[in-house]
Amino acid sequence: MAFSGGSYDEVARWLKNFLTSHAKREHARIEIVLDAADEREGRSYGAWLVLGDRRSPLIELGYRDVADHRGCLEWCRVLAERTRALARALMAPPAVREPRAR
Repeated sequence: MAFSGGSYDEVARWLKNFLTSHAKREHARIEIVLDAADEREGRSYGAWLVLGDRRSPLIELGYRDVADHRGCLEWCRVLAERTRALARALMAPPAVREPRAR
């Protein structure tokens, strides 16, 4: 039996915990900001990884997609890899800009 389905709020809690656990494997201070309110409620989730004043690009996931696939190991593996890659990118030093020629 697969671990899938669930109410919108239950899936949101699972998603935030999942993203947090994989992001923190890269850096303990990374936090997850999950947007599940207003126009997203019942339809989708938006998530960002945050480290200090840095924020990752938005991760957008549909409620039904997460609910249906959170019990699928391959789907979870792909999301975990994506999360960890975003976490590593947050930790990378900002690109050094070369001075412009005058």
